[in-house]
Amino acid sequence: MHHNSFILVITIILFASILSLFQPSSSLKIGETCSMDVENQCDAGLRCGTCPASGNTRPRCTRVKPISPTSKVNGLPFNRYSWLTTHNSYALSGSKSPEGSPVLGPANQEDDVASQLRNGVRGLMLDMYDFNNDIWMCHSFGGKCYNITAYQPAINVLREILKFLEANPTEIVTVFIEDYVTSPDGLTKVFSASGLTRYMFPLSRMPRDGGDWPTVTDMVTQNQRLLVFTSKSTKEASESIAYEWSFVVENQYGNEGQVSGSCRNRSESSAMNTTSRSLVLQNFFSTNPNVTGACIDNSASLISMTKTCQQAAGGRWPNYIAVDFYQRSDGGGAPEAVDIANGYLTCGCPNIAYCRTNATFGTCDIPVLSPPPPAQLQLDDSNESFGGFGLISFAIHTTAQPRWLYFTIFTTLILLGI
Repeated sequence: MHHNSFILVITIILFASILSLFQPSSSLKIGETCSMDVENQCDAGLRCGTCPASGNTRPRCTRVKPISPTSKVNGLPFNRYSWLTTHNSYALSGSKSPEGSPVLGPANQEDDVASQLRNGVRGLMLDMYDFNNDIWMCHSFGGKCYNITAYQPAINVLREILKFLEANPTEIVTVFIEDYVTSPDGLTKVFSASGLTRYMFPLSRMPRDGGDWPTVTDMVTQNQRLLVFTSKSTKEASESIAYEWSFVVENQYGNEGQVSGSCRNRSESSAMNTTSRSLVLQNFFSTNPNVTGACIDNSASLISMTKTCQQAAGGRWPNYIAVDFYQRSDGGGAPEAVDIANGYLTCGCPNIAYCRTNATFGTCDIPVLSPPPPAQLQLDDSNESFGGFGLISFAIHTTAQPRWLYFTIFTTLILLGI
C-alpha cells in the first residue's frame, strides 16, 4: 500500500473519532463500564459506581431503582407487593449537628429522603426523639438525643414525604418509627404540623387477623396513602398510631440478621411464620454501617437472605426489604431483590420484569439468556488487522461509538481497494 494511502486512512479514522465525541451516545446498560466524572451516563434507574470489596474497582452502571410493581400488576391487596426500604433513612453522610459540627453517629444513607423517594424507595425507617422542645431525627446514647447525635427536625423529613405524596397521587409510602418520643401527643403534633395527617391510613382499617389489606387501588382512591408504624405499643391507645408488631413480622437486624441460612425474628416481633401478621419486613444491614462493604451486603447475599426469609416466613415473600446505602451493589442490588419478591408476590414469576401486564397469575415472559455484547472492539498490529496495516492497538467502546464510525472506516478501505 502506498504511503499516502496509509496516511489518508489514519486521518479519516482520527477525524471520525473526534467527530464521535460530539455525537450523542446511547446510555450505558447495567454492568457496562462508565465514567464517574460524567453525569447521566448510565440508563435511567442506574448509577455509575464501584464495588472494591468484591474486586470491581472499575466503575460500572449499577441499579438504584426497582421496577414499580403496580406498573405491571395493579389492584392487588397492599400485602401482595414488596417495597424497597431504607434503614435510618435520615442518617446521611456528611450531616452536621445543630451547632454545625459533624454528627457523631454512623451514616446509613448517601442521599436525602426526597431523592430516595424519587428512586423508588417506599419504606422509611426514622428514629424520633424529644429534643430542643421539638421532635428530631437522632441517634442516641441511653435513649436520649444530644447535639452531637442530632440530624435534623423530624418535620423537615415529613414535609419531604408530603411533597412526594402530593406530586405522586398514586404512590403509597410506609414510615417505621423507632419511637423515643415521650411528650404528650408528640407524634400526633409533628405529623399534623407537617400536613401529613390527611394521608394517613387509619388504624381501624388495618387487619389484625393476618387477612389481606385493602387493595392499592382502594388506598389511592381513599387517599390513605401513608402507613405509619411505631415501636411503642401504648401509642395505639393514646394517638391511634399502629404498633408495628401487631401487624408486621420482622427478622433480626444487624450482624445477627446476616447469618447465612438463618432468618429468625427480632425480639419484639412474633415468629416469622406467624400468620396473624400479614406484613413481612426483612432487615439486611450490618451492625456497624459501612459504605464500602454495603455493595457486598446488597448483592448476592441479600438475594440469598430474601429467599431464606421467605421460607422462614411460611412461604411469604417480604413486603419490605430494608438496607443501608441502598444505591451500593455490584450489579442489581437491593432493587433486584425487591423485583424478585414482587415477581413472586404479584404474578408468580421469578422477577417482576417477567410479568405480563395484568395477565393471569403465572403468565411469565422469561427472556432467553444470551451472551452479553463485547465490551470493546480490539484491533492489534497483526497481519489480520485491517488487511495488514500494522496499526497500533486501540479499543473502541461499542456503546460509546456510533455505527457510522465503523461504516466510514471500512467504506474508505474498500474505496481505496485495500
